[in-house]
Amino acid sequence: MTSSEPTPTSSESGHASAPDDSSIGAALGRVPSGLFIVSAVDEHGAALGFLASFVQQMAFSPPTVAVAVSKERGHLEAIRHSKRFAVSVLGDDDKGLMKPFFKKPEDGSPFDELQTHAPSGSVPVLDDALAWLDCRWAGEHNAGDHVVVFGVVESASKSKDGEPLTHCLLYTSDAADEYQRV
Repeated sequence: MTSSEPTPTSSESGHASAPDDSSIGAALGRVPSGLFIVSAVDEHGAALGFLASFVQQMAFSPPTVAVAVSKERGHLEAIRHSKRFAVSVLGDDDKGLMKPFFKKPEDGSPFDELQTHAPSGSVPVLDDALAWLDCRWAGEHNAGDHVVVFGVVESASKSKDGEPLTHCLLYTSDAADEYQRV
């Protein structure tokens, strides 16, 4: 079988077999996505943010986006509580804006190191990002280990010219459970 052929999902007996995780991982790793900072405000008014790779425009009227949020993140509860979130679109020259979002919460807010403003009066966006979207929560859908949150874009701005930052996850065949971001 060549790498371009689909992975078989049923045996000769007609019973479904488990999918080949390495083949699925390798295929999914070729789906490019953007890089974004998604922000929200918790019940105490503290700004929270995380690096996201699944943000997609879903509708034009009203303008609606979808964001995948891990069920294990406190950000999901903050979005549910405040009914708002924001998306800062990172550009090719914005890799440095990601670094504060890799630190541990006990080391302080990632927003302490960045220039921000809050278009809706509460949820911050990054001043130096390529663009930003300020959204009102419009619903959600369970998606395995994530929840897809939908938001109606109430205000937005393209802050500067440039190309959006994109990446792929490359599957490493020597360790079935490891992926490498590029």
